[in-house]
Amino acid sequence: GAIHAVHGAFPDGTFETATTDRGKEFSGHERIQASLGVPMYFADPYASWQRGSNENANGLLREFFPKGTDFAQVAHDEL
Repeated sequence: GAIHAVHGAFPDGTFETATTDRGKEFSGHERIQASLGVPMYFADPYASWQRGSNENANGLLREFFPKGTDFAQVAHDEL
């Protein structure tokens, strides 16, 4: 999945933990945790500050791409 692609794009040891939201895409978190080899944690509901890097990246993207943008239609170079 996408999380494995992101994890694989970085050198070994880059990720020491993973903190996710409580979305259904992480319902198999035990399997994801085992395959990545890093502990996984879940942010509390409505506690976006617990996932600061993600929220910062979202904010940076929103400076250039409005909410609702279909990123499948955005070229990699444009990102």
